[in-house]
Amino acid sequence: MTLAERVVSLRGKVFELVNGDNAITFPNERFGPERFREIYSHPAARGRSEGAGLSDLFWYWLSPGPEVHQEHLEDGPRYDEVARTTLRILSGPSDRITEAVTRCTAAVLDGFPGGLVRLRDLMMPVWAEFCYELVFGEPCPREARELIVGHANDVVTALKCTGLRHMKRRERLTRYLARRLGDVPHELPASLSPREQVHYLQGTFFNTAVVQLSEGMAHVLLALAQHREIQERASTADDRYLGHVLDETMRLYPLFGIAHRITKDEITLDEDTTLPAGSVLCFSYPAYHATGYEDPGRFDPDRWEALSAKEAHHIPYGIAANRPCPAWRLAPLAMRAAVREVLRRFTLDSTVTHTRSLPSRGPCLLVPRGESVSPARLRAIRTFLRVRDRWEDVGRSFLQLGLGTFMVLDARHRRLAGRYFADPAPSRCPVH
Repeated sequence: MTLAERVVSLRGKVFELVNGDNAITFPNERFGPERFREIYSHPAARGRSEGAGLSDLFWYWLSPGPEVHQEHLEDGPRYDEVARTTLRILSGPSDRITEAVTRCTAAVLDGFPGGLVRLRDLMMPVWAEFCYELVFGEPCPREARELIVGHANDVVTALKCTGLRHMKRRERLTRYLARRLGDVPHELPASLSPREQVHYLQGTFFNTAVVQLSEGMAHVLLALAQHREIQERASTADDRYLGHVLDETMRLYPLFGIAHRITKDEITLDEDTTLPAGSVLCFSYPAYHATGYEDPGRFDPDRWEALSAKEAHHIPYGIAANRPCPAWRLAPLAMRAAVREVLRRFTLDSTVTHTRSLPSRGPCLLVPRGESVSPARLRAIRTFLRVRDRWEDVGRSFLQLGLGTFMVLDARHRRLAGRYFADPAPSRCPVH
């Protein structure tokens, strides 16, 4: 196991231990992958934030406004209204979504001549522009794009523990959205105050959506960069094969590490095991995705010719019975369109380590189509990428341990979720 993999493993254990003895991770030795969906889908496993120490950490990372973030709202009329609004904003004809993503991708890539780049950094402006169009129904101005990218990059950098939070940077976007709230053509949740509506937009569309789409694209493009035959096939393939590429990427490199739920009532697992109300259930996507496949560590889109995503151990967008990602329909459409536009313009090559957390942001060489790189120069670039990646990996791993420890302790001290639910007037926003 590499140092980076050890750090990822340690971070996973930290998430499990934050809650103390009332947390249990699935799948485990006793309740394996065959019980995973059943437990995840259980009607009692519906709690989102209240009562979990891990919530304090996620609220800390997602500030400002985690109390109205769709992923962390508790069940009830307020969540239902927010969820309906999100689905309405995300809906639209497939061809319109494809056209918008292709246009946004082209606009960003028009300014990139090729060369060495970090894939997450390259793709984040694409999704900033696309999500702005979803929310405001108009092209994204440069000022807004810079604010959205700065905010989203700060969030994901903190999540990867490669940098601390910079709340002033995040609040610049908050102030911008507050000024523009009246320009949003969508009917926003009436149960939210104007400030909460701003936080809802910022958290759902300019945090989660931009971050996750950027991460997903970095994984897809890096996987293609490291499998040239698959890349060439994908560059001319139909939607079916590109769908297999996305499925295989999300299987090997799921965007979610651990999702947690809090039990609202008892859950009986067998005659000897009953989970009491208030238990924190941690569902490990990587562990679940690694079961039920032949040679699970191999990147092989062709395996999906004989697999059904509904029957396979594969939940890239969560469990349908327990709040799946609201972008489960939009994301594959959007990512296929972006992949097509990138591959239409460039060939990709990379020798860096590809991990699920991808703290390196995906260093890669992009060569414009029609241009060639001499074998000697390509070998030199590959060697440079490999050596730099290994060197950065050492320092970055220690940085993650240090900053991650600090943020866990700071989040426990601030107790954003705990204080919010303990407050007799929970409509008041917690201090971030």
